[in-house]
Amino acid sequence: MNVLSNAVSGRTAWLVLGGLHLLNGTAPLAGTDPVVLVPLPAPVESDFPSNTVVLSWDALGPVELLSRTVDGTRTGTAKADGTELFPGMLPGVAVREAVAAVSDAGGPLVPLFYVTADGARAHVHSQIRFLAEDACFIRITPEAIAGDVTALGWLADAVRLHAEQFLFLNNHQRYYRKCFSGEELEYKYTLAPPVDTWTSTVELYERMRTGTLPGYVMEYRDEFQAWDYLNHLFEVTGPGEQERGYASFIPTTDGKHLLKRKWYAEDTFARRESHTYGLDLADDGGFERYIREELGVQAVRLPSFRRVRYDINFESVRTGHVYGIFFDHCSLVEAREVTLNQCELEYLRSRTAVEPDEAEVLTELAAVAEWLEAFLRERGLNAERGYYSKRTFLKDAVAARPELARTVG
Repeated sequence: MNVLSNAVSGRTAWLVLGGLHLLNGTAPLAGTDPVVLVPLPAPVESDFPSNTVVLSWDALGPVELLSRTVDGTRTGTAKADGTELFPGMLPGVAVREAVAAVSDAGGPLVPLFYVTADGARAHVHSQIRFLAEDACFIRITPEAIAGDVTALGWLADAVRLHAEQFLFLNNHQRYYRKCFSGEELEYKYTLAPPVDTWTSTVELYERMRTGTLPGYVMEYRDEFQAWDYLNHLFEVTGPGEQERGYASFIPTTDGKHLLKRKWYAEDTFARRESHTYGLDLADDGGFERYIREELGVQAVRLPSFRRVRYDINFESVRTGHVYGIFFDHCSLVEAREVTLNQCELEYLRSRTAVEPDEAEVLTELAAVAEWLEAFLRERGLNAERGYYSKRTFLKDAVAARPELARTVG
């Protein structure tokens, strides 16, 4: 993420270091607690307020460390390079010296907060991930706070706000929520073969990683994924229009199956979905029995297929909404020459401690789609936004090979 010029932004920002107990609640905030304020050359984020901030130590350069006790009775200063703040995730020499100048308190020291201000208004972001190279923070203040950031009048409220959401903020990869719960929102681009899905994914990843999509960063520590799995898919035909869609049994590495269920009559942008893990079933009639006895629906078995998929996950720094772009190649198990190649753009989840804005998901999806479509056109690929589903692909295949379908129940 590019650091902005303070002259351009007219804003200020600080990294705040202190005792880990202020995040994990193992001890209360005390007036004698040491805090280190690190004024930054400029805010990392472009929009105020933003949701997500990723701070890389090697991007900070030389910084000043302003240490003090919470009650302000003791102060000190030190200097360091950003890479020297937390070598190996432990406080560096300058950090330890800055703290020792104001306190003899023990305990681990970590990045606590990122605070950004526009004039007299400021927002606080809590640290949720911290590694040797960088740290990730998300905003915890629903409304801007007022006052002098360096006076620490905001600190007690920030510690309280973090404590109120400790389950959400302090547990690995649990800081997500889902807008449009139970729904999948997705654009699909069907690509004429042959398609080199790997190269397309890597080229798009490099563009996104280097910041050519302004306002977005790669999802922190989960930005590129590869998948390869089978699908045993049944078209659900009834009873009633409300049950139409599909049920797909996907083998998992523990020898069991994931059931992915989607409800839709026609291929469309938004579809209701659910996932059920840990089904102990075998393809010896077990899928059919489960559909008949557990789901209580009527279904037609469609050809099984293998799906090879490469995912790029990225996040809006302004809203915290996370999206995925997937390139996949599907081939029928019993007719490998029958294939479907697609690029998909999907809303995945939201990494926000404040109430997420659902309307922004639709706005951002549309904007990202335009950017993605330009990329596809550059490579001579289909950039027409659509909704062509795997179910429809399989039904089209069955139209040519009717013997592949079986009635259940």
